[in-house]
Amino acid sequence: MCRREIGSTSSTFPRLFLHEKDGGRYIGTGHLVITKDPDSDWINVGTYRIMLHDHKTAGIYIGPGKHASFHRQKYFDKDLPLPVNVVLGSDPLVWFAAACPVPAGLSEFDYAGGLKGTPVTVIKSDITRLPYPADAEIVLEGEIRPNELRDEGPFGEWPGYYASAKRPEPFIRVKRILYRSDPILSGSNPARPPHTGTLLRSITRSAHVWEDLEKAGVPDVKGVWSHEPGPRQFTVVAIKQRYPGHAKQAGVVAAQCFSGGYQNRFTVVVDDDIDPARIDDVVWALSTRCDPATDIDIMRRCWSSSLDPMIPAGSRALMNSRAVIDACRPYEWMKDFPEVAETSPELKKSVLEKFGRSFFGLR
Repeated sequence: MCRREIGSTSSTFPRLFLHEKDGGRYIGTGHLVITKDPDSDWINVGTYRIMLHDHKTAGIYIGPGKHASFHRQKYFDKDLPLPVNVVLGSDPLVWFAAACPVPAGLSEFDYAGGLKGTPVTVIKSDITRLPYPADAEIVLEGEIRPNELRDEGPFGEWPGYYASAKRPEPFIRVKRILYRSDPILSGSNPARPPHTGTLLRSITRSAHVWEDLEKAGVPDVKGVWSHEPGPRQFTVVAIKQRYPGHAKQAGVVAAQCFSGGYQNRFTVVVDDDIDPARIDDVVWALSTRCDPATDIDIMRRCWSSSLDPMIPAGSRALMNSRAVIDACRPYEWMKDFPEVAETSPELKKSVLEKFGRSFFGLR
């Protein structure tokens, strides 16, 4: 890889201006931010937006409760700068892992290696002492110092709004840039949902919420889907009801577990005859199996961030409320609940056998 001294011009690389009202040029949107816990060997790889300030500094927004924010605060508590590597262009699978809610203590490099079936090859920086992928396109090596802030934002974020208005945020002092010849700068352009970014979040979040439900001991989870227009705000869990309170338990865990808690707003629990990914099925269950007076619970003062458009600009309370909605048949009289007016599989099979599929225009 080539090396660049920081005093040189920054015009070699693209400086993207993604949305007409962005507060600056964002070079980090589909990238990796690598930090380390000062008290252990835990390496975290996340995706936290990077705004170019000048040829020596870049703004970074790290939401509250994110793993890199834990690392940063630990260093700042010791009055030390946080070392950081920023990778602009990498194996997409590593970026996929960085966007997943991987548990604390587990490195996304290891997670990506597990998905690939082979370890991710990394190189250790002699400046930050942090790793970066050996196939990286561009690497910014630097540090974030305590009590140093510069205005950052706004940016057209994944919820579909210019969230988190311009505000003072920490920034990276870049010490060195490494890059390949003709490097590729990767990016992800969020906009009004649904888009490819929200689909990615829907897939990863749904899988991790399902995993967290099972780890918490919630049985007979039959499906989970976080819908693309609101991949963190609207999650549906399908269960096979086994005992009184099962639906409420599933809803509360899904609404507050690490994978599902960030900026969540609605968690809906449905029976196993409802496909959680089909919004028509979900709305039908909400319309016919949910009594608002008894089946909707509101949680308050929950985990959110300045990207939440319902939080006023400048608010110090980055918390929201959320609804846990039981849209299942009432457990205590589930067997007496009206039957669904649809053809049974047995009758459908016998009719098709009698008349043939071509009679109904079926192939």
